[in-house]
Amino acid sequence: MARTVWDSSVGKKTVMAVSGLIMLLYLVAHMIGNLKIYFGAGEFNHYAHWLRTVGEPFMHYEWTLWLVRVVLVVAVAAHATSAYQLSRRDIKARPAKYVHRKRGASYATRTMRWGGIILGLFIVWHLLDLTTGTVHSGGFQEGHPYQNVVDTFSTWYGNVVYIVAMLALGLHIRHGFWSAAQTLGAGSRTRDRALKTIANVLALLLTAGFIAVPVGVMTGVVS
Repeated sequence: MARTVWDSSVGKKTVMAVSGLIMLLYLVAHMIGNLKIYFGAGEFNHYAHWLRTVGEPFMHYEWTLWLVRVVLVVAVAAHATSAYQLSRRDIKARPAKYVHRKRGASYATRTMRWGGIILGLFIVWHLLDLTTGTVHSGGFQEGHPYQNVVDTFSTWYGNVVYIVAMLALGLHIRHGFWSAAQTLGAGSRTRDRALKTIANVLALLLTAGFIAVPVGVMTGVVS
């Protein structure tokens, strides 16, 4: 039964919608946590340490964090796989491009695929920069996330990569939230305007919230 659901376009769209909402919830929490950097190094580093001790003593050190990471990896893999397979089906069903674009197709809709690729590449760079320290500038310091973040956003390329990715994220959420609502049956003629408004507000708040961190470093408010 699970294979039958997955093989159908409706099943893939459902997987894509659910995995997208899981990632959206994480992004909201992640943004709120990131903004703690404005309260100073002590507050931000304490928050980073707390993430590793959530659930203790029932959960061992970092077990909860690794559980969240596993859920996110599964969600990202499911989202990307379903998106790719749906895209391939769409191309096979319509090998020739439309002469005219669909009316009402927004810029976000037309760039969902490229936005997904940009975000996928950014996730890899972000992990190598602030989690493993592999590509980090200024010397990665384990256990000092505040200083690591400041180091990253003290470079022009760190700011460019991050801000471009966050703009792509905003466009992705703007269309993706509304699309997920339609897939999961929450949309209707009377609720469409409200759902689009929620999508726009979420996209704006998340984009602004994430970009506020590099802006804080660039302006010297965070140093």
